[in-house]
Amino acid sequence: MQQLILEPTPQAQWQALVHDAQALCDQRLDETLESYLVFLLMRFTDNPQSLSRIMASDYLQSQACSGEQRVGRLRDVGDHCLLFSGLFPQLAERRLVRVGYFVDLGRSSYLQLSDLLDRSRAAVYGHLSATFVVLMDIMHAMRELGGQSVLTPLQAMDLWQDTGSHRCFRQVCGERAIASPGTSETH
Repeated sequence: MQQLILEPTPQAQWQALVHDAQALCDQRLDETLESYLVFLLMRFTDNPQSLSRIMASDYLQSQACSGEQRVGRLRDVGDHCLLFSGLFPQLAERRLVRVGYFVDLGRSSYLQLSDLLDRSRAAVYGHLSATFVVLMDIMHAMRELGGQSVLTPLQAMDLWQDTGSHRCFRQVCGERAIASPGTSETH
């Protein structure tokens, strides 16, 4: 049985979990990405019903918006796709889509945001788009720290083929595999 460690605040608890998951994945997020992920997880715990949304519909509606409304909708789509693919990949199967669909949609949303925003905010969303799979892998590791296997071997194979996920590659080939061929994620 795992030891229960309580941190003084919810933010500190999420941050500790993210740190443990990074270690399990042998990844290290920069401060900006780590903070974004922690605050995304905090927002989700305050609004868990958001998983009932239809991402394709939200994405299409964002295309008809402009200004800050479009920015907000694209950010929500990217964030929800990251949560779906990282914490709840089984929901994709229930919706009869591959997890890679949420990865592609989330990356696209963040990339569009980086094109719409001023330079300082654009860099954050461009970085989120580029490291989406790494963030997803870290969230898979968070679930596994809790004793839950996130993906079946077949789902891991599909996700590795769709996204180049290092974590899925290791699951498919065995934990001793170091890196997947033909992929290069930047952090």
